[in-house]
Amino acid sequence: MRADLDPRLADRPEGLHIAPMTNGDIRAVLRIESLSFSTSWPPSAFTSELNDNKLAHYFVGRARSGADGDAVVAYGGIWVILEDAHITTLAVHPEQRGKRYGERILVHLLHEAIERGASWITLEARESNTVAQSLYRKYGFTTVSTRRAYYSDNGENAVVMWAGNLRGELYRNRLAALERQLNAGSQP
Repeated sequence: MRADLDPRLADRPEGLHIAPMTNGDIRAVLRIESLSFSTSWPPSAFTSELNDNKLAHYFVGRARSGADGDAVVAYGGIWVILEDAHITTLAVHPEQRGKRYGERILVHLLHEAIERGASWITLEARESNTVAQSLYRKYGFTTVSTRRAYYSDNGENAVVMWAGNLRGELYRNRLAALERQLNAGSQP
């Protein structure tokens, strides 16, 4: 079936479909992981997160990839513990960056956290990753502390960022406005 006639693909902004990660996705996720980070999670970590950790919620973003069908091009995960959520990982295949797929995964994770009752969300980002930090700030995250020598590969610091009052009207309005801009393809 031609992709432009497939009704499952018709509503995908930018051709991205986000769905829960499955064990069958781990190989593609590990490929992106190895291309994105100097130290990667082992396959067993993703398997454990998907099968054993009831607080974990992981998703993949699939994009149209021609005759081969849809390919996993991005992924992300959160833990939701009572009213707190923690973004554990988020990455986009290097060849697919600049298409706002990471932002789409982030928005999905924020909605997931809200739907599961989180009022606060946190994450760590490399101090040198100013692109990611800028995206997170756009969605209301602020830097609250630094974890010295957090990354074992090179001893780089991590900035700890938080966003709060996720279920409040102000944050929901902000998220809705940013999501409209994202879906319209405009830059804020």
